[in-house]
Amino acid sequence: MWLLDKFLKKAIKHGQLIVTDHDGREYVYGTEPGSYPPEVGGRPGPVHIRLTHPKAAAHIARYPQLGAGEAFMWGWLVVEAPHDIRDMILFVTMNAKRLGDETLKAQGPLRKLAHKAIAAIDGINLRGSARKNAEHTYNLTRELYERFLDEDRQYTMAYYREDDPASTSLEQAQMDKKAHLAAKMYLKPGMKVLDIGCGWGGFALYLHKMYGVEVTGVALAPDQIAFCKERAEAEGVADKVQFHLMDYRDVTGEFDRISSVGLLEHVGTIHYPQFFEHTHRLLKPGGVMISHCCGRSGPPGFTDAWTRKYIFPGGYIPALSELVSESEKAGWQVMDVEAMRFHYSYTLEEWYNRTVMHRQEITEMYDEQFYRMWLFYLAGAEQSFRNGMMVNWQIQYVKDRAAIPMTREYIAEESARLRAMAEVPAWRFDPELREAAE
Repeated sequence: MWLLDKFLKKAIKHGQLIVTDHDGREYVYGTEPGSYPPEVGGRPGPVHIRLTHPKAAAHIARYPQLGAGEAFMWGWLVVEAPHDIRDMILFVTMNAKRLGDETLKAQGPLRKLAHKAIAAIDGINLRGSARKNAEHTYNLTRELYERFLDEDRQYTMAYYREDDPASTSLEQAQMDKKAHLAAKMYLKPGMKVLDIGCGWGGFALYLHKMYGVEVTGVALAPDQIAFCKERAEAEGVADKVQFHLMDYRDVTGEFDRISSVGLLEHVGTIHYPQFFEHTHRLLKPGGVMISHCCGRSGPPGFTDAWTRKYIFPGGYIPALSELVSESEKAGWQVMDVEAMRFHYSYTLEEWYNRTVMHRQEITEMYDEQFYRMWLFYLAGAEQSFRNGMMVNWQIQYVKDRAAIPMTREYIAEESARLRAMAEVPAWRFDPELREAAE
C-alpha cells in the first residue's frame, strides 16, 4: 500500500478520498470533505473506495494506466455508495489534471519508452490486423450498442449547441452533429460521396436524405455492414446508399466528397501517409474531405495500456500537428480546423448513464466483469475530455482552395437549414411522451 499511499498523498488536494485496504486499515487523503468543485461532473462528498484483494494496491500503483481498470473489473476495487466508478475517476483526475503525465514520470524513462514502443507496434494496422481490431470493438452484440447509443447509433461525439448541455437530448445533439459536419462538406445534389468507417450507416443515410447524393460506405466490422445494408433496404435506398465490408485502402474510383467520422483513431500513425495519399487519389480535383476524430490538444503521445488491451487495440488519438503535417505531404490543403471542446465529455456522460440504466440486460448479454469494464472505459474516456487534454478535431481538406466559399458563413447557414429540416421530436427520446404518441 505504501506506493499507492505515496501517490495519493501527493495527488489529492481538493475534497476527500477514503481508502480501506483489504486488511481493514483506513487511509484518508485530502482535508476538505465538503470541497468538490461543480465542474468536476461527479457527485460531491468524500469518495470511499475499498480494496478487496491483497494485491490490489500494488497492482494499481505499479501499473496505474492498466491496474486501476483491471482492479475494478476484477472486483478488487469497490467504490462505496452513493458514489460509483465515474465519481472516483472524475474526482481523482480533477485533483491531478495531468494524472497520466505524473504516473509516467513516476514510472521512470525506461518504462515510459517501453510504453511508447509497445503502443507504436500496436498501431501497425495491416489489413488483417485492422479487421481484427475493428471486430474486437464494433462486432459486439448489437443489443449492447442499442442500450447506450442514440437511436441512430452514432458512436462519436455529439454536438451540444446550448449553454446548458443537460437541456439537449443525446438524440438532438447527435442530429446537430450530423448537420454541422454535413455543412462543412459543401454538398450539392447528385454528388458521389465516400464515407470511410461508416459505422452503423447513420451519417451516410442522412447525407442521402438531405441532399440526394449517392453514398458508398465502407467499414471492417461484419455486423456493422450487415446492419447498414438492412437499414438501406428498409428505407428503400439500397441503390443509392451502398455499404461494403472493405478496407478503405481497397476502395477505387473517384468521389466528389469524402467523410471520415471516428476513423483516424484506428488508422495508426505509421499508416497516416498511406491514408492521406490514398484519399487524395480518390477525391476529384474540386472535392472536399471532412475528418472528425478524437484528438490531443497538446503534442503527440501514445494510447494507454488499458485502452489498447481491452477497448481499442491498434487505436491512437492524434495530435493536430500529426494530422496537418502528414496531410500536407500528400498534397492536401487544410481549409478549416475546429477544436470541439467538452462536447465528448457530455456525450460520454450520457452513454455512461444509459449503460447503468441497462445494467441487468448488459450483464445478461455478457457478465458482470464486462459490465464493469465498459463502465470504466466510458468514465475514463469522459475524464480525458473533461479533465484531461482530449478534444475532437474537425478538419476540412481540399485539393483546390476554390472548392469552398471564401468565408465560413456558409457553414452556419447550412447547418441551421439542416437542423430546421431534421429537428428531433421530443417524443422520440422521452419514454413517457413516446408511449403516449404510440
